[in-house]
Amino acid sequence: MASSTQEHHLHHLPTPYGTTTAPPPTPSAHSNHNHNHNLLSTSEAADSLSRLLHRIPPTLSLSFPGRRQSPPSTTVSPPLISLSDAKSILHSNLLSAAKQHGFFQLTQHSISSHLAQSAESESASIFNDEKQLCFPKNWPLGFDNDDDDDDDVVCGRSLCLDESSSMELGFSSIHEFTSQMEKLGLELIEELACAVGFENPVGEDRTRFCSLMWISESESGSSNMPLSPGRVYPYVVGLNYQIRCRKYSMLADSGWISVAPQVDSVMVTLGDIAQVWSNGKVKKVRGRPVPITNGEINSSSNNSHYVSMTLLVTLAHENTVSPLLPIKLPSLGAVLNKEDDDGLGDNDSTTIAVEEESPMFNSFSFEDYAWRVYHARLNIKDPLVRYRV
Repeated sequence: MASSTQEHHLHHLPTPYGTTTAPPPTPSAHSNHNHNHNLLSTSEAADSLSRLLHRIPPTLSLSFPGRRQSPPSTTVSPPLISLSDAKSILHSNLLSAAKQHGFFQLTQHSISSHLAQSAESESASIFNDEKQLCFPKNWPLGFDNDDDDDDDVVCGRSLCLDESSSMELGFSSIHEFTSQMEKLGLELIEELACAVGFENPVGEDRTRFCSLMWISESESGSSNMPLSPGRVYPYVVGLNYQIRCRKYSMLADSGWISVAPQVDSVMVTLGDIAQVWSNGKVKKVRGRPVPITNGEINSSSNNSHYVSMTLLVTLAHENTVSPLLPIKLPSLGAVLNKEDDDGLGDNDSTTIAVEEESPMFNSFSFEDYAWRVYHARLNIKDPLVRYRV
């Protein structure tokens, strides 16, 4: 899937010379027209080469595509945040979890456990070879089969659906579950923006964002079964409803960690886009949380397969990603200059020194970044490093 899609995208990149024509000749003094044409061609070539290089995945990787990662030895409980708390408490707890961890578990939310179980049951019936022909195949939508010829790869598959494709395919429970999780995700983005201190650029404008439901199937094994990170896609927030007690492994800014959220909570991860928007104030989780095979707690289930559902609230391809910088008015740094001609304060003028925050990231195209991250999997270097100022 990756190779054919990559050929498709590279084919549509502008090529300055074409496939058969030679490079433009050296500018000659006898024609200003040819000279200007050659300068334009050189500029177009530089722009095309820059776009191409931004889409080439790095050669070094933390794990080869599909290769397993050993689960962390210790397990932590994500911070608890309740949507029923007063706004001041909610924002304080949200800011603390975002700055220290980049993930938390949400309680007192609107997601029904019955809806989540119905969506999981519907998802379990999807992984049938005959049904795969019906699904979309335009990246990142469709199946991603980890079928590398390596003994270390995980036997598992994942499917990415958006809200419209789940409706068209007749998956009513998945469609409703996606819709409700998206609504919760947008609410969290608004609360995160208020807590961190930037203006929410998404709101309810459907041209600015999209939601992707990632459904993964993996086989169970021993408790120390290695894990496959699978495909990675940039996002703002990720949501994973906890139907049962289960451990997950995920790649946070501090490294690989293992977490065990509570039943009926929604585990929330903050993505790379949220980190850029916050200008580096919040931490992130790269990729989706991966269920640890045979990692169910206090369970006597003998099921040989796991199904995991993660909703990613992300951006439309046309977006440009950049830090959302608030203007600060420091109370101790205000400088008051008063001019009093008559001493009675009639002509007072006040000047307040405004402290502006410096950006930590350069702006970049979301589509190019998403393409690079999706085809590189989890590379050895944080992909956001190249955009740091």
